[in-house]
Amino acid sequence: MIDLILVGFGWWGQHMARRLVGNDMLRPVCVVEPNTANHDAIHAMGLVAVADYARALADFPAQAVILTSPNDQHDEQVAMAAARGLHVFCEKPLSLTPKGARASVAACRAAGVVLGIGHERRFEPAIGALKSMLDQGALGTVMHAELAFSHNKLAGLPSGSWRTSKTHAPAAGMTQMGIHLTDMMIWFFGPVTEVAAFTADRSLGWETGDLVTVQLRFEAGMTATMQAILNTPHFIRTHVFGSSAWAEVRNPTHPDTPGGQAEMHIYRSLDDITRQNFDWTDSVLANLDAFAAAIKGQAPYPYSELELIHNIEVLDAIIRSAETGQVTQPARN
Repeated sequence: MIDLILVGFGWWGQHMARRLVGNDMLRPVCVVEPNTANHDAIHAMGLVAVADYARALADFPAQAVILTSPNDQHDEQVAMAAARGLHVFCEKPLSLTPKGARASVAACRAAGVVLGIGHERRFEPAIGALKSMLDQGALGTVMHAELAFSHNKLAGLPSGSWRTSKTHAPAAGMTQMGIHLTDMMIWFFGPVTEVAAFTADRSLGWETGDLVTVQLRFEAGMTATMQAILNTPHFIRTHVFGSSAWAEVRNPTHPDTPGGQAEMHIYRSLDDITRQNFDWTDSVLANLDAFAAAIKGQAPYPYSELELIHNIEVLDAIIRSAETGQVTQPARN
C-alpha cells in the first residue's frame, strides 16, 4: 500500500476521498482541511482530519500527497512535498503561472518523485481510441478540432467561493474544465503557437465570468476551437476533422458521474459511417492507478514534463488574451 495525505475536502476533495476509501493501492492516512467545520464529514468516512498541511507532513508517515486544494496553493504545496521526498498528485491546474509549473516539475525531478496531474480524460476509452486513430493517421491530415466541456455542477457556489474569482480561477471555466481540453489537444496535436480567448459573465455574476471560448493554432498547422460554460446542462464533445474523415466523441456524463455510454461517430462519406459505443469507466480512478503504478516502478506515468508545463503556458496565454482582447503566444521556455 502507498500511504498518502489528501489535501483539501471541498467538492473534488470529497470525490477523491470516496475513490480512495477501500482502494487496494492508495491509502489516505489523513485529510488536510483548514475548515474544521468539515472535519465531522471526514471522520464519518473513517478518515483522520488535520487542519494544517505542514503538521500533516511532519506528523504522518506517507509516501505521497494528493492536492485538491485551491489553485493558488499548488506551487508551495508541491514544493513542500517534494522537499520531503513525497510523490505528488496535483489536481488541475498544476499552477496558475508557467514559472510555477516549471518550478514544480523541476522540484519533483530533483527529488526523484512522480508528479501526477488530475487530467483524467486521457484515460477515457473513447478518447484513447481517438488518440490511436490520430497516431495511425486514420483521419488523414488533421485540419481542425472542436471541443466543449460544459456543465452547471458549480452554479450554486456562494459568491465568495475561490472558484468564482479571477485571482484563484481566472478566465471563467478554464481552470474548472477548459484546462482538460487544452491538455487533450496538446496530447493530440503538440505545441500551441497562438490563442485568442474571450470570456463573459452571462448569468452567474462571477468576477471571473461563466463562459470562455478559445481559438488555437498549433505548431503542426491545425487549428481548434474550444468552449467551457459554467451554467448549462452537461455537454462534453470532442470533434476532430481530417482530410479523409472526421471523428466525434460525445460523453453523456461528467467523469465523476457513473452511467451512460460515450458515443463515437466516424464519418468518411454518407455510405461509410462507423458508430461505436463505450461503456462509462472510472477515468479518475484509472489516473490514480497510473500514478500508483509509476510510484511502484511498474510503468511510466503517461504525462511528459513538457506537456505538464506547456499546458500551463497555454493557460497563461489564454488568461492574457481574455484580458487584453489580443491574439497571444504561449511563453515557451
